[in-house]
Amino acid sequence: MRKRQKFVVTATLLAVGLWGVQLAPLEWRYGLIALLAATAWVMSAWSLREGLGGIEWLTVLLPQVLFTAGVGFFYILLPGYWAARLGVIILFGIGQYALLLTANIFSVAAFRTIALLRAACAVGFVMTILTGFLLFDTILSFRQPPWVNMVTVGMAAGLLLLGALWSVELEEKLNRQVVTYSLWLAGLLGLWAGVISLWPVTVAVSSLFLTTMLYVYLGISQHHFSQRLVKRTVWEYVTVGMVVLATMLVTAGI
Repeated sequence: MRKRQKFVVTATLLAVGLWGVQLAPLEWRYGLIALLAATAWVMSAWSLREGLGGIEWLTVLLPQVLFTAGVGFFYILLPGYWAARLGVIILFGIGQYALLLTANIFSVAAFRTIALLRAACAVGFVMTILTGFLLFDTILSFRQPPWVNMVTVGMAAGLLLLGALWSVELEEKLNRQVVTYSLWLAGLLGLWAGVISLWPVTVAVSSLFLTTMLYVYLGISQHHFSQRLVKRTVWEYVTVGMVVLATMLVTAGI
């Protein structure tokens, strides 16, 4: 079976699995989503195993697992309209297929130059931001104490950043810079999550703000890693963050 065929099979089966979660009793669904996320790793590894080696078993496959968890947990929170749920399932399948194509490019580009690498980085960046929003929205929807949100958002952000920052240089091992940036930026996002949990804003606005901060931190860091960071780029990202922050303050009535 060719790789493209494996990608279609993997994306389709995961989408069917996501649909099946909705049929289970509510108390089982969170455990089933965790199982589906683990299945995403196994099936992605099966689809990409010829090109994987070393740290790639973590960094290349991690986005598929996080995307599955993000969509799965968000899927549970959706209203019971069949059209909305069907739309999410279709988009989930398309997203998984796109992630598998991107992961395949990363695994190949780690050993030789490939023309599609820049496009794969762009897709990977967008999918990281989307996954971040889904995970942050789910975490904040439980309305846990601020310190719980700090820890859980920080952990989710750390995993997202680890794979996204590694994809810039595609080294055989995780270097200190990737790990350090991932930990520090995840810590900052965790602090933002703790602070925003105390503000009188909706879950959607809070999630959007955290996602914007992820966008700013990841965008600047990736430009720095690729040695293309200039003052204009920094100001572009910072401006986006300031606009969203100002909008959130107005929304909160502060």
